[in-house]
Amino acid sequence: MPIISSEPDSGVALTEVTALVLEQLLALAVHDADPDDVTPPLGSAAGWNPERIAWFRAYHRAACGLDGPAREKTWAVTAGGAVAGSVRLRRVPDLSGPGHGVAVETGIWLGRQFRGRGIGVPALLLVKAEAAALGAGLLVRRRQSRCSGPAALRRRRTHPRRPARHRPDHPGLTAASAARPCTTRTDMPIL
Repeated sequence: MPIISSEPDSGVALTEVTALVLEQLLALAVHDADPDDVTPPLGSAAGWNPERIAWFRAYHRAACGLDGPAREKTWAVTAGGAVAGSVRLRRVPDLSGPGHGVAVETGIWLGRQFRGRGIGVPALLLVKAEAAALGAGLLVRRRQSRCSGPAALRRRRTHPRRPARHRPDHPGLTAASAARPCTTRTDMPIL
């Protein structure tokens, strides 16, 4: 696997999405991630259906660079040499401007077995370095779905007397977050 960035202390790296890595990502996603965390809602069948699998492959094949037709680039996130998930950069023309130059948006998903193991932050630091190397001046992080684990952790840190209530039927999802959609945005100037 050609590693393009690595964080030596964490064992986390970003790896090019080759044909082999794409199939490893897909296997991880199907067996260890909720399809709504990884793909848009597609097809009439719930869960990982043929439409979602086709979209997943087409998306990663098209996301070959910020200057390509998709204006997006994806990498596999590896931890200790194992494929753990994926991270992306996408040009955001409506936020680019004289104040900060090119703006890019990032997103990340990790397989359930890799969550909570200190992989996400190093992966986002690596993608931030990639964004800077590509000339970006602003990195935007958006999450548009159910507020799950990360949002529950933010609420717990902010309101320690109101711990998140975990739902036994869906590990990692809180009772309050399941009922409402959530959109968060974090802007990070790249220095």
